[in-house]
Amino acid sequence: MLDAQPVTTTDSTTNLPVLDFQNVGLEYTMSGQPLRVIDKVSFTIGHTEFVSVVGPSGCGKTSLLRMISGLHVAEIGQVCFLGTPIKKPLKNVGIAFQNPVLLPWRNTLKNVLLPLEIVQPHKRQLRSLRSHYMAQATDLLSTVGLQDFQQHYPWQLSGGMRQRASLCRALIHQPEILLLDEPFAALDAFTREEMWDMLQRLWARTQCTTFLVTHDLREAIFLSDTVYVMGQRPSSIVHKLRVDLPRPRTLDMCFTEEFHQMYSTLRQHIQHS
Repeated sequence: MLDAQPVTTTDSTTNLPVLDFQNVGLEYTMSGQPLRVIDKVSFTIGHTEFVSVVGPSGCGKTSLLRMISGLHVAEIGQVCFLGTPIKKPLKNVGIAFQNPVLLPWRNTLKNVLLPLEIVQPHKRQLRSLRSHYMAQATDLLSTVGLQDFQQHYPWQLSGGMRQRASLCRALIHQPEILLLDEPFAALDAFTREEMWDMLQRLWARTQCTTFLVTHDLREAIFLSDTVYVMGQRPSSIVHKLRVDLPRPRTLDMCFTEEFHQMYSTLRQHIQHS
């Protein structure tokens, strides 16, 4: 198992951005020739900020997410957490993917508790603090409407329910950073919109710094404080959109002129990148 980079916050780091991309690039070798995928991406993410990255397929959005997690170390430029370059997996990160990947032999509650059996210091404290962690998991599941499904197994849950459980699992160890890679892409439109509202409530409650990769421009605008648009390969940031809609946001806001203008702006920058 890979050693994880510890996550600590001190007085000297509180004024630093949580995440800082500094001229980050990504290059592969294909048929003996270098292929540049990402070229000179630079931006910062502040404490508790919700940031989305959108752009055409293959532009490197998920690669940026993997660099934050430490699963893929930036070889060109650097990604810093509170001023320190990320060189190995961070401990205090929660991740949710398009496929929730719940363990089929564990019920909902036990699936949510899984990170506590792996991530220190929770692994060390799990036996002595089990009642505390159980209450925390139950509380999270209640927040997403799964309080009556704690003993159900993944095959007994709908797609939306499984994704809700996956988000609870990503947050159970109280991570400072939440990484989301197309978490709702496999859901129908109606369920997806319900999940936006649910994620907004979770984010407001946990105050995680959140990084979302998505192809859904409406989703990005609804959830985010800031949306970055990446262009075609070799990709860079071609536009930054600040979303000043009041919180908590409602689905009715998606039909306002202000929302439509932001959607059109994002779409134009992606089309002309």
